[in-house]
Amino acid sequence: MSMDLAPLMKEIGYEFKNVELLWQALTHSSFANEGHGIECYERLEFLGDSVLGFVTARYLYEKDRSPNEGELTKLRAAVVCEKALCSYSKQLGLGKYARLGRGEQHSGGAERPSILADMYEAVLAAIYLDGGMEPAEKFVLRFIIPEAESQRRRRFKDYKTALQEIVQQNPGERLEYVLSGEFGPDHNKTFVTEVHLNSNVIGVGRGRSKKESEQQAAREALKLMGYES
Repeated sequence: MSMDLAPLMKEIGYEFKNVELLWQALTHSSFANEGHGIECYERLEFLGDSVLGFVTARYLYEKDRSPNEGELTKLRAAVVCEKALCSYSKQLGLGKYARLGRGEQHSGGAERPSILADMYEAVLAAIYLDGGMEPAEKFVLRFIIPEAESQRRRRFKDYKTALQEIVQQNPGERLEYVLSGEFGPDHNKTFVTEVHLNSNVIGVGRGRSKKESEQQAAREALKLMGYES
């Protein structure tokens, strides 16, 4: 199967000096086993997994201020899981370029999440071997940064709970929500709530209900503490 890889390299954002590395990253074992004389992507996938883990861990260490190592571990797992990698692969359109054996091709292998995830890691390794860490890191962060932000937003959907969990890490700290004002007609009131940490105001929120104003106050507190952008 012959195919022009120039459009894919443009999509990836990196032009290979050794295009054979990219071909290998797109080659499933079922294709290699048919005797085409080319190695499959499994060794590249192994290397790519390590590069992905390192780049992601360093990014989260530098950008996520959570003092809890467990939270960082959970966030890293979420952005490099099979589902996430499959999504990155689909954004690149890797399935269109997958070299699959006849049986794998007929059974829909080009859309199989495990194969698409593996191909993403293999392409990453190919970039690393061809051009070094700088283009490999750029390739990873293009996908990891928006996914990490999305995960953070989901993690802090309940801002009060998130704030409580952070404060509880320091015994003796006390949170309190204080309704500081309300205005507007009865059918369209706005409530203003302050959240206090040991009597110090660390966030102020407004909302159409007391509950919503408390959530927004907690969100402001998380922003102040560096947990919410």
